[in-house]
Amino acid sequence: MDFLNVEEGNVRIKIPQFEKVSSKAPVFYNPAMELNRDLSVAALTAYQEIKDDNISICDAFGGSGIRGIRYSKEIEGVSMAVVNDLNPLAVELARENIAENSLANVKVCREDANLLLRKCRGKFDVVDIDPFGTPSPYVESAAASLRAGGMICVTATDTSALCGTYKKPCIRKYGAKPLRNEYCHETGIRILAGFLCRTFSKYKKYLDFQFSHSTEHYMRLYALVGKGAKNTDQSLENLGYIAHCSKCLNRQVFKGMTPRIPSMCPECGGVWDVGGPLWCGKIQNSDFLSSILEIVPNLNLNTENKALKLLERCYEESDSAPTFYDLHAICRKLRTSVPPMDLIMDSIKEGGYDVSRTHFNPNGVKTDAPLNFIEKIIIKVEK
Repeated sequence: MDFLNVEEGNVRIKIPQFEKVSSKAPVFYNPAMELNRDLSVAALTAYQEIKDDNISICDAFGGSGIRGIRYSKEIEGVSMAVVNDLNPLAVELARENIAENSLANVKVCREDANLLLRKCRGKFDVVDIDPFGTPSPYVESAAASLRAGGMICVTATDTSALCGTYKKPCIRKYGAKPLRNEYCHETGIRILAGFLCRTFSKYKKYLDFQFSHSTEHYMRLYALVGKGAKNTDQSLENLGYIAHCSKCLNRQVFKGMTPRIPSMCPECGGVWDVGGPLWCGKIQNSDFLSSILEIVPNLNLNTENKALKLLERCYEESDSAPTFYDLHAICRKLRTSVPPMDLIMDSIKEGGYDVSRTHFNPNGVKTDAPLNFIEKIIIKVEK
């Protein structure tokens, strides 16, 4: 078997050559996920600084071992990193890569991810679930395993389900109905967040989301774990639904597990398309993002510029309400050309409303301004 040498961050590993990134590759390694791994190193560095103590990390789907190796080598205060994979070739290769990087605090396991998390209950500060496809079958074990004060990191690559291209798989895997519209990626990440919260709540645990992003073909969430029935109950009050009108682009958030949602849009009389249950609360923490923004320039990252741009967008939208307006979609409805983004945003601010860009869509704006106000601005600018 032929091998390639790969350099990322401060590590160098070897991987088998393969034609296409898929679950059928001899050992799973996705070069397109380098930004994901770079951001993970920065986020866990910020977490370790907040905790101000040594941390133990479980990479439940280790593949070549690059993520766990990078955690160990690039984050100070990692007492132990466990790289786990069911593939015997991946386990063998991970051991070689660990030896190549002269690391003594990285262990390799060949175990079913669920069994490993159940057996090591309470032993990890960080559990990272980054499978090929949906993370849903493994969240229950992570919820049972993680102690209060820990961090859960989750990647989902089944965006076609979460974004509503295929509704039935989303309902089956996440217990929620998706929305297929211009802000479907945000809806998808909120469905994933809501699923995580509902699962952790069974163990009287709640999640405080620190950082989340939707990039290319995947979604990623980082959340701190808290414990206690009262706080968990309060956290679940952030669950709800989003009702969207495809006719006039109006939308409304309805909090609660069983809220009363009218069948018709109050603006135009169109039929609501309802998505959820999903997380209606914050999915970004501005303080945590500030810490990551300070950390990234001090790391050896090939994707530094991309990482900083993404983090700055997430920071900018961190205090915004759910959903955003796609200016191109509004202009299609109005049958007019798209005015300059800055001009529209300045006019919204002058009207006394908050407004920001969003990382979910380059044409999107997050604002508390009503839709008819935005439409009036676009028409006025065009005239």
